[in-house]
Amino acid sequence: MWQPEEESIIRENLTQLQLARLDKTLHRANHIEFYNKKFRESKININKIRTLDDLEKLPFTSKDDLRDNYPYGFFAVDLKEIIRLHASSGTTGKPVVVGYTKKDIEIWKNLIARILVAGGVSEDDIVQIAFTYGLFTGGFGLHYGAEHLGASVIPVSSGNTKRQIMIMKDYKSTALVCTPTYALHISEIMEEEGVTRDQLSLKYTLLGAERCSDELRDLIEKRLGVIATDNYGLSEIMGPGIAGECSNKNGLHVNEDHFYVEIIDPETGERLPDGERGELVITTLTKEAMPLIRYRTRDITTLYGDKCPCGRTFKKIEKISGRTDDMFIVNGVNIFPSQVEEVLYGINLISNHYMIYLKKKGFLDEMEVDIEVNERTFYDEMKKQKALLDLITDKIFTILGIKPKIKLVAPKSIERFTGKSKRVIDLRNNNI
Repeated sequence: MWQPEEESIIRENLTQLQLARLDKTLHRANHIEFYNKKFRESKININKIRTLDDLEKLPFTSKDDLRDNYPYGFFAVDLKEIIRLHASSGTTGKPVVVGYTKKDIEIWKNLIARILVAGGVSEDDIVQIAFTYGLFTGGFGLHYGAEHLGASVIPVSSGNTKRQIMIMKDYKSTALVCTPTYALHISEIMEEEGVTRDQLSLKYTLLGAERCSDELRDLIEKRLGVIATDNYGLSEIMGPGIAGECSNKNGLHVNEDHFYVEIIDPETGERLPDGERGELVITTLTKEAMPLIRYRTRDITTLYGDKCPCGRTFKKIEKISGRTDDMFIVNGVNIFPSQVEEVLYGINLISNHYMIYLKKKGFLDEMEVDIEVNERTFYDEMKKQKALLDLITDKIFTILGIKPKIKLVAPKSIERFTGKSKRVIDLRNNNI
């Protein structure tokens, strides 16, 4: 562990620490006009929030709230105290701007170091960062955390995959930080270039910025010959560092001394007990620049507190299974891309790249899944291709209850992503 005293804290002591830090956070948040107004309108006296369960009395915060107060409306300190600014991509509207004080940065570095150590990384490692650098929190977050740990850092950034592999090989990188889909893409280019995993010094891969199923993680480990661990972050909260897997790989430990997490029913907003699947809600406990109260992440997961062999006492969340805003509806059926992915990754004859297209056929929705296959399968006889199509269709029908149109496409015909991957293209409005 990077901070063993904090990471193995007794649960009773953790509760008292969280409550004390929550009290400070609420008073800090009260300096933000948005929260001050919310508290007044809801007739909430923050001095009467005396238990963690009392959090349920407080209003939620949404991404729309942050966008409506763009750029600095959620800062609880003067701008002169902000030493770093990051922002979300802003692909669906105004970006969310996140500020950090000097103390926030110091805390962030330690939280990243915790995750790196949990994944096996030490001061003896050479960490290659293949996340995008810039306003995106991933690149700088992992960079400063790895340096804080004492590891050597190669800030390659994303893209230029052949160069990534050359550097990995020549500089003897032992840890790779990137998205799951980019890790797979690297393995593809390695195969094309005749580079084997035995020619690399890689031991660990730290995956983040997009959903990573167990099946996908297992495939990355097999192709790169590494121990791959998943971590969870959110730009609005802090970036990476909220939760991460240990070497047991049975859930992501939440850094509960800095974040209080709840699971709610996404429809009713009611808190759910541990073990039930719902939407993750996070309250920051130590963030100075931008404290957030009951922030709705839109990420679907489960919270549980079983004992972990690693000795960490923090509760864990399961890998994110989807997002409430990623869900799409086809003829009344709620579907998450992750459900399709789990089916496809279990079939050996196809590649790991797919795209979902949503269209209209008359008044009905139509779902088409384009799936890359290897060259042998693509040029196979029609009978074998039909058998594969039937297999995929039946498996998806078993999970979703609908039969999508399945299309086998040529190798490397689906776009590769160096950052977050895009898996769904909705064309239904084009038919109106």
